[in-house]
Amino acid sequence: MHAMIRWLSGMALMFAFSQTAHADDWAQWRGPHRDGHSAEAGLLKEWPTEGPKLLYKVAGLGGGYSTPSVVGDRIYLLNDVGLEDEFVRCLNAADGSEVWSTRIGKVGHPEQQPAYPGARTTPTVVGDVLYALGSDGDLACLETATGSIRWTKSFQTDFGGKYGEWAYSESPLVDGDLVVVTPGGPEATMVALHAGTGEVVWKCADPQGDVAAYASIVVAEFGGVKQYVQFVEKGVIGVDAATGKLLWKYGKTAEGSPANIPTPVISGDLVYSATNRGGAGAARVARNGDAFSAEEVYFDKSLPRSIGGSVLVGDHLYGTSPEGLMCIEFATGKVAWKDRSIGASSVLYADGLLILHGEKGEVALVEATPDAYHELGRFTPVDTPFDARKTTWTYPVLADGRLYLHDFGTLWCFEVSSR
Repeated sequence: MHAMIRWLSGMALMFAFSQTAHADDWAQWRGPHRDGHSAEAGLLKEWPTEGPKLLYKVAGLGGGYSTPSVVGDRIYLLNDVGLEDEFVRCLNAADGSEVWSTRIGKVGHPEQQPAYPGARTTPTVVGDVLYALGSDGDLACLETATGSIRWTKSFQTDFGGKYGEWAYSESPLVDGDLVVVTPGGPEATMVALHAGTGEVVWKCADPQGDVAAYASIVVAEFGGVKQYVQFVEKGVIGVDAATGKLLWKYGKTAEGSPANIPTPVISGDLVYSATNRGGAGAARVARNGDAFSAEEVYFDKSLPRSIGGSVLVGDHLYGTSPEGLMCIEFATGKVAWKDRSIGASSVLYADGLLILHGEKGEVALVEATPDAYHELGRFTPVDTPFDARKTTWTYPVLADGRLYLHDFGTLWCFEVSSR
């Protein structure tokens, strides 16, 4: 009976998602499939010198580095006000006006060094609810209409969770009737919770007792087994989606790295991971009977490794390093081209184009082609609070022909559709 209830609840959540999530929604971290891709078409193929048309700007939202989710006519994001309060905010997508705001906890580890305390994660929106994780490990399920909380969990209190120096930064994964997250530590490195109630379905305890890093979980299938892939403190891990069993681990790109941040990129049996200090590379996940292994295919400290992550388009990976934008063959790591562009950036793909949000505040439009670097426009958002002492780390968001950027308490909305 319990299994039947879980199945029915999961089907209800999946049905709700199918009724509300459209190709022009951006309902979670890195878009519809967590891979930095948008299915939108009909975008501007060039930007004017001053950038695309600014529809509106909202300032004074609060601190933090949260990337918004946009579903239908609503925007959802996290902000902090001081060190005692982190909020989930719902804004009207038409003009950025506030619809509701709900406190979910306090800022995690404000004593961190270097000091970047604040809200970090992207809400995951499914049907009439969303799941948000505060930087102190407070996970909440909220109603999208009102902001009312349905259930909460504390990573530290409920799971003995252990975070890294810069507190919790992952964005929750919702997979059917499961919410899958990474408290970290020896008791529950990764956990799966029932999406409707928050009850524990399984726990995965890494024998190394890995603390949570700063990446977000993605779904993959290797050797016929569905798996949740995550980058924790000592490497990339694959966990059986059905049971929570740890199946494999690849640690090379984590060596010497204090901050494992970019979301892994997966195609076929290859998993690409990267850290700014450790380097970047791909490992092949193989199955031998009931056992799995991850064997290195290539590794190079100069490959794309910036915090903003990379996107795979066809056979080529596009990503940045402090030296700029790079295109490489995903299967081999061979460099097709590289260009200074706007430096280290977050990278989004849509309609044959790359949209880069640079760590220094600039935004660029680049053709997604392995032939050569072709820039199609760049600009800096108007009245940006950015200065040389700050770093821009939020991911760009594309929804319904609009580009959303959120930095230092300011949200910009630009028209980038050619329609």
